[in-house]
Amino acid sequence: MSDAALRLEHIYKKFRKGEVYNTLRDLIPALTGKMFSQRDLSSRDKREFWALEDISFEVKQGEAFGIIGPNGAGKSTMLKLLSRVMKPTRGSFTLRGRCSALIELGAGFHQDLTGRENAYLYGTILGMTRREIAAKFDEIVEFSGLAEFIDTPIKRYSSGMYARLGFAVASHVNPDVLLVDEILSVGDYLFQLKCIDYMKKVIRNGATVLFVSHNMKTIAEFCQQCVFLEQGRPLMIGPVEEVISSYMNRSRLSTQTDQSSKQVKISKVTVRNQYGECTKFQSGDKAWIDVEVTGRTRCSKLSLSVYITDDKAQSIFDTSTERLGYGNFTLNEGDVCKCTVELILNLPNGLFHPSVLVYRYDTQTLYDKWEPATTIQVSYDRDVRGSVNCFPQITRHEVCRMPEVALAAASTVPGSERNHTPE
Repeated sequence: MSDAALRLEHIYKKFRKGEVYNTLRDLIPALTGKMFSQRDLSSRDKREFWALEDISFEVKQGEAFGIIGPNGAGKSTMLKLLSRVMKPTRGSFTLRGRCSALIELGAGFHQDLTGRENAYLYGTILGMTRREIAAKFDEIVEFSGLAEFIDTPIKRYSSGMYARLGFAVASHVNPDVLLVDEILSVGDYLFQLKCIDYMKKVIRNGATVLFVSHNMKTIAEFCQQCVFLEQGRPLMIGPVEEVISSYMNRSRLSTQTDQSSKQVKISKVTVRNQYGECTKFQSGDKAWIDVEVTGRTRCSKLSLSVYITDDKAQSIFDTSTERLGYGNFTLNEGDVCKCTVELILNLPNGLFHPSVLVYRYDTQTLYDKWEPATTIQVSYDRDVRGSVNCFPQITRHEVCRMPEVALAAASTVPGSERNHTPE
């Protein structure tokens, strides 16, 4: 038997723009309006569009699989098909085991019911029996952190409390396949940590997870494989770091201005290790960034800058040829400047985005910029966090015990916690 927990085969989904008229009351005024505006009443085909086109992939049992892409790419539509909220227009999929979806948290909540009552209602919608909910109710309340308000109508909840209760219920379904749509950002910081710990626990316990997110760091942390969707079509399916790099590079190209008007342009950027072009590194590895800059007209006093940002777009490193003591350079029409920057990646676990720009400092002129030039993933086998990796080592770890004499003396102090035998 195949070890695939989920298989999609040539999935298509079509939607129609505009209104659909299901009653005579709605249809008559719509037809009248179109008659007076002289619109074509048979333009249904013009209003139809494909939200998903020819999606095929499989996810193995116990694997975490990422789905990325810009807004409107079809990511949420795909999860709604898999959770059987909608049916595909064409194609089919097979899903083994119990499925739970963390898509629209609290979608079945009733505003006039209390948190307790909604926990039972929402759990039932998600496929849990009343006995299962009762057995896990205390855990649900503790996870949500809403014990003080559990008997309050949820119409008095804040949006964060609402989402916390929804996630707490949904996270106790114990599914074989879990569909997650951009919900790890709910609640405050401490609750987000709870959500992340829960996701790790689900994956450790062998559940299959499909994860949609715009947070590339989270996708890289949880997933082994990934699909990149754009306008409903799969552009790339493969190892997560390669797909993320392709997605980031495509995003950069789509925002670049007209190349033909540039006096100087960056024509090539590659990041490599000692074996060749690479996107995956270990913390402490050396990396080389190769840059080619082409002149379109004569430009002088140019400097090449290289900088790195983290997944929150915060700058963590920045330098330039001029600041490193190599001065500036001049390019005539057709000239090509080739430059290699060697770096030691003293970085913690995460995704990082090397970027390159050509700049003239005295006139503050930006000629061209690749931001990001690419995306790299840095791994480290220990839990270090922050902007840099200082490679910590524990060189001393001991507990100093009090001498027995001091312990005996301490026991005679009034209020001591040691037991005393009365004389």
